Amino acid sequence: MNPFSSGTRLRDMIRAIRACKTAAEERGVVRKECAAIRASINENDQDYRHRNMAKLMFIHMLGYPTHFGQMECLKLIASPGFPEKRIGYLGLMLLLDERQEVLMLVTNSLKQDLNHTNQYIVGLALCALGNICSAEMARDLAPEVERLLQFRDPNIRKKAALCSIRIIKKVPDLAENFINPATSLLREKHHGVLITGVQLCTDLCKTSTEALEHIRKKCTDGLVRTLKDLANSPYSPEYDIAGITDPFLHIRLLKLLRVLGEGDADASDSMNDILAQVATKTESNKVAGNAILYECVQTIMSIEDNGGLRVLAINILGRFLSNRDNNIRYVALNMLMRAVTADAQAVQRHRATILECVKDLDASIRKRALELVYVLVNETNVKPLVKDLVDYLEVSDLDFRGDLTTKICSIVAKFSPEKIWYIDQMLKVLTEAGNFVKDEVWYALIVVISNASELHGYSVRALYRAFQTSAEQETLVRVTVWCIGEYGDMLVHNVGMLGIEDPITVTESDAVDVVEIAIKRHASDLTTKAMSLAALLKLSSRFPSCSERIEEIIVQFKGNLELELQQRAIEFNSIIAKHQNIRSTLVERMPVLDEATFIGRRAGSLPGAASTANAPSVSLPNGVAKPAAPLVDLLDLSSDDAPAPSSSGGDFLQDLLGVDLSPASQQYGVGQASNSGTDVLMDLLSIGSPSAPSSSSTVDILSLSASNNAPASPLDDLSPLPPSSRATSNAGSMMDLLGGISSSPATENNGPVYPSVTAFESSSLRLTFNFSKQPGNPQTTVIQATFTNLSSNTYTDFVFQAAVPKFLQLHLDPASGNTLPAAGNGSVTQTLRVTNSQHGKKSLVMRIRIAYKVNGKDTLEEGQISNFPKGL
Repeated sequence: MNPFSSGTRLRDMIRAIRACKTAAEERGVVRKECAAIRASINENDQDYRHRNMAKLMFIHMLGYPTHFGQMECLKLIASPGFPEKRIGYLGLMLLLDERQEVLMLVTNSLKQDLNHTNQYIVGLALCALGNICSAEMARDLAPEVERLLQFRDPNIRKKAALCSIRIIKKVPDLAENFINPATSLLREKHHGVLITGVQLCTDLCKTSTEALEHIRKKCTDGLVRTLKDLANSPYSPEYDIAGITDPFLHIRLLKLLRVLGEGDADASDSMNDILAQVATKTESNKVAGNAILYECVQTIMSIEDNGGLRVLAINILGRFLSNRDNNIRYVALNMLMRAVTADAQAVQRHRATILECVKDLDASIRKRALELVYVLVNETNVKPLVKDLVDYLEVSDLDFRGDLTTKICSIVAKFSPEKIWYIDQMLKVLTEAGNFVKDEVWYALIVVISNASELHGYSVRALYRAFQTSAEQETLVRVTVWCIGEYGDMLVHNVGMLGIEDPITVTESDAVDVVEIAIKRHASDLTTKAMSLAALLKLSSRFPSCSERIEEIIVQFKGNLELELQQRAIEFNSIIAKHQNIRSTLVERMPVLDEATFIGRRAGSLPGAASTANAPSVSLPNGVAKPAAPLVDLLDLSSDDAPAPSSSGGDFLQDLLGVDLSPASQQYGVGQASNSGTDVLMDLLSIGSPSAPSSSSTVDILSLSASNNAPASPLDDLSPLPPSSRATSNAGSMMDLLGGISSSPATENNGPVYPSVTAFESSSLRLTFNFSKQPGNPQTTVIQATFTNLSSNTYTDFVFQAAVPKFLQLHLDPASGNTLPAAGNGSVTQTLRVTNSQHGKKSLVMRIRIAYKVNGKDTLEEGQISNFPKGL
């Protein structure tokens, strides 16, 4: 007999395939077997059809193509006998899916079998339909499945319920047909039918609002009674698992109650007692019990508020954190993250346990626990929590130290009660994990130190001590070098000693040693060496006795391969050798860095800016201020008060709006509010008193409106006067050059009328523009922007910013306020002036960014406005 004829038994074929030693040999065996099966199919051999199908299913599971046997499945399904139908339906589910067109041919066979007198054949059809049902089959066979939900045999009812779930997922419109049959299943005593009925009702509630309301109204009390009976039922060997009666049904009932109680106070109230009973009576020393408790906690946290129940649920999660099973602890941490928003005080009671989880050996638990600790920190517990985290930082794994350092720095910056505590904690972090600290963190530390004048001496001494033990931490070295360059004389003379400090003796040579070590460290990068060179230049003036030694160190870098270091060395050496008369002026201490502005810039609400030590800090109006240099540039020695933005730092509008603000290739002019200060060009031309530039454009500066006899006010409109005013002016040629100076103010006129537009609208905010023009000045458009809050939450720290292309010039006035009331009960207005140099040729276009806080959380909205009326 041919070993690969159609009569070969399945076990013989499996044995032959497993005996193959190579993949090629296996392919040969399968190829011969498939050829024999195809020959049998062509001969229409009915005796071996079921055996061929069994072999094809095994070949299919090995990954070989078996599409040629699909029609054999349909023939077997159409056979009258149960064994043939069983193989046929098994092949149908394995070899076909709902995307196969041939599946349409089986619909009629399924309908006949669903109405068959043999309940086992009915069960086969339900099983197949529940696995491969398509939308078309669902519509055709839904009435039969609905009828079978009341079948006499519980196994058929159970399979019909599972099949119904597939049908309503494929065709949600059919859900209403299954509402009444599904609710009748909730009264079943047979657990198999009851659990499928509960699952069917759960899916109906998620699919249909009508079903949700019906089941909530009619079935909630019955489900509560069922869960109560189940929780109090005596020992039943048929359903017992680890001493708990049918935990699977427990969990399904809790999930359905969660869906019914969410958003409904009455339904939630009716299930409070049984949830408390389940939470207190279920044993937590078994896996089944923990599964029920976890679902019970999820249900309690999802239904309407009940303070006592939520405390009970959070206490259960606290017990989970002490469990030895990592999976249980992880799901507890996940649930506690959700619970913080509902009852933070109850979660705070488990703070010590959560902190222990931060030190867990499992990386996923450590990370999740750290995120939870970050959420739990507030003004009252920040000091002990940070102390514990910093202590753990010393022994933490390197792969976790980066995340831990980031979180500690964020907590300290956000909740610091006083500057000395902030400085102390940041020094501890820099000492232990300075190489993991991000740039903006040590920038911020320098800003805080520069603003704390009474702590300058304390800070530089603390940094000097830390450097002696942790010189390998790069960011610590940078901050130390910067502080010694600025406050080296305080270090040497022990200026500003505090009572908590120990005396320290540092000579001028010792201070220079620190900077020399930093600049000559092999591990130091370009930034550290550049800052060290700047510090050495400053120390050459502060420490005259070390001037020659400093010069020798700087000279060594005149031939450095790094162009930045080479240039600095040559320039600084020239200053030391040839410009003694100006060196002391050049190396004065850095102006105090504006802490509020820097913090606002980090939060994304304000651009960076620096204020001088002698002048008061200018309060920035609600607009975009003149772009200032990034902090990394401010740390370098520079004679300019406001250096231009560099590519290394990054103006935040450039980063967030994708706008190139470099002087060489300025695409968009950034709108800015008026700022006080002296403009050099205006001093040279002797035009009135100093006034704020509306933008960095000479045209605007030369187009000042002023009186012949009085200086121009800084608050005067900076837009050019209309040509008619210039024609009637008796001023000379210089006055004509300056745009004309009228002896009388222009008559007020609203100009042409343009329709209002909704410039920007989201689910939470609407921005409306109203337009007006002054007669004779068609290029300039005055825009009144009105901001309306569409949500139910009040917005605070509201900031509007805009950027325009280079053919436009934009000026922003301060906004009417920075708080936007909820639900449209008030608005914020702001005036914009846009001058279009391509008027009549190009239309207005604008990019906007709106920042605000909702419940203390920063929110950003961005967009582009292109729907300006024509003619602007």
